Amino acid sequence: MIYWAMWLVVVVLLAIIEASTVNLVSIWFVISGLVALIVSLFTDLFYLQFGIFVVLGTLLLILTKPMIKKINANKETKLNLERIIGMEGIVTSEINKNVIGEVKVDGKLWSAISNTKIPVNAIIKAKEIDGVKLVVEKVKEENANTEKKKTTSTKKKTTSSKKKSPAKKNNSKKVVKKES
Repeated sequence: MIYWAMWLVVVVLLAIIEASTVNLVSIWFVISGLVALIVSLFTDLFYLQFGIFVVLGTLLLILTKPMIKKINANKETKLNLERIIGMEGIVTSEINKNVIGEVKVDGKLWSAISNTKIPVNAIIKAKEIDGVKLVVEKVKEENANTEKKKTTSTKKKTTSSKKKSPAKKNNSKKVVKKES
């Protein structure tokens, strides 16, 4: 009947370990230790007590771990800082290569660093947060400039084709006049 004291020590030690860790691992063995403690009050067979402790603890761990993961997955919340990543902003103070500058993203001013020089009023994209600094990269304005050029060239083509059309009509009239 002395085994109950041993199981009590095991339960207390496992409870202390569980309290000092973040993950739910030894809590299942605390429960199985309590069951082994109760069994030790009825029988002196240590192998039976130890078997119950190991098998019940392992079963509880295996069966409840997926449930705990689902519960914790539902509690995942995005921080305000994580929301900034991927957003675009504007440079308010020039950023030199690996020298801190300042950007405005989502209406808030941030200290920012970049691998390249980015001038004031350039559009940037937030890549990550490093401590209290925002790591940014310059948004390629080539796409916007290309679209503007396409629009401008389309207008020029339209305008130039309108100018050429009357000239062709004049040429055709001249040809017609020469034949007559």
